[in-house]
Amino acid sequence: MVPSLDDLRPGETGRVVTLHGGGAVRRRLLDMGIVPGAEVEVVRNAPLRDPIEIRVGNSFIVLRRGEAARIEISRRPADAD
Repeated sequence: MVPSLDDLRPGETGRVVTLHGGGAVRRRLLDMGIVPGAEVEVVRNAPLRDPIEIRVGNSFIVLRRGEAARIEISRRPADAD
């Protein structure tokens, strides 16, 4: 199973590998800086886990869980600090 952004817990980071899907949602994600190679961190989840807040660079973005599931990531090793 390929990890996606919605698999991360608050405080975990990963690097964007690719965005699946197309259309306006993909274009919006790319415009917000969620591009291949970008490091993302999950800041927090809403009480029912939807939506989630992420940090990309210096920006904080709120995504629906379905949008986050389209973003394939590679997890950052826990000891990479």
